[in-house]
Amino acid sequence: MTMQYEVKLPVFEGPLDLLLYLIKKNELDIYHIPIAEITDQYLRYVEFMRTLNLDLAGEYLVLAATLLHIKSRLLLPRSEDEEDDTEDPRAELVEQLVTYQAFREAAKALDRRPQLEREVFTRGSGDVRVDEGQKSVGEWEEIGLFELIDAFQRVLKRMKPQQILEIEGEQLSLVQIISELKEKIQRAGRLMFQELFEDQKSRKRIIYTFLAVLEMVRRKMISIYQLSPLSSIYLFYEGDGIDVNE
Repeated sequence: MTMQYEVKLPVFEGPLDLLLYLIKKNELDIYHIPIAEITDQYLRYVEFMRTLNLDLAGEYLVLAATLLHIKSRLLLPRSEDEEDDTEDPRAELVEQLVTYQAFREAAKALDRRPQLEREVFTRGSGDVRVDEGQKSVGEWEEIGLFELIDAFQRVLKRMKPQQILEIEGEQLSLVQIISELKEKIQRAGRLMFQELFEDQKSRKRIIYTFLAVLEMVRRKMISIYQLSPLSSIYLFYEGDGIDVNE
């Protein structure tokens, strides 16, 4: 199926973020990355994002080439002398990841500071307040692009092939779907991610709905939170969004 709309990835979600996400997800030691396993997973994510017509920055492909190069070097047979003298091919990448992770955590720490005049969320203690006047609903953690992609893949896997139809001539507009989602989320206050796909039969509409969610995140129309890893994901309405330079 040819997609007629290309969605740019949310800001600050790049190839190193994906790599760190895979390391965390697999509970791996960042200093001893199993390159073969991580490379295969990284390439699968990149391919899935490309099938969704996401606008992948060139850095994603550069890192893919770097991982493949490291993988090939590690697969080459080496003598005992070479094993003692040769630098680990992963060393430069590990150093880059550790530095990037430190800066990212510092940026997150700054972002978690209390922010005045926020209408929907307060982040100082990690609490999220839904709409003014309602009680705190607990400790929430804002999730990123790759957790969302995982959740979408789980939605697709749960659907039986006969449940997803191809409707010929179906005309869909991303703007239209964004408008529908905005109204639905705004009316509910918060909406569970999987509820977006209930009763949907068209594969094209399912994919467009997911792309609409990504676009709404990018434009800061919604924020996405969950209480714990693998728990239900909720979408919270933030406002009409901002103009983002294409």
